[in-house]
Amino acid sequence: QVQLVESGGGLVQAGGSLRLSCVASVDHLNMYAMGWFRQAPEKHREFVAAISGSGGTTYYGDSVKGRFTISKDNTKKTVYLQMNSLRPEDTAVYSCAALQGIISDMEEEYHSWGRGIQVTVSS
Repeated sequence: QVQLVESGGGLVQAGGSLRLSCVASVDHLNMYAMGWFRQAPEKHREFVAAISGSGGTTYYGDSVKGRFTISKDNTKKTVYLQMNSLRPEDTAVYSCAALQGIISDMEEEYHSWGRGIQVTVSS
């Protein structure tokens, strides 16, 4: 199991930006694809973004394409989610996840999860 710790959440006005970070307790983050998922109250968990081990391939959920950017720094063992043009409907608990293997947008493929961090966007 990989320990994952998210940070950077909080309250922001609509149209604003936040950057989430996720630090992983691994020796070689380049062996792991990483994903961000979110869950709003009374809704199913939703795929947000994923990045391959090397960082060369990224996937995005349709609702965040063009607004969110996922990146990783393997030397710092950290994955980032830059969120721009935030909307009230982006309000959710955001969780970081790790997958030792090929990049995926399927939550069941991920074996390690962070505790999640709240992002609230006010209108």
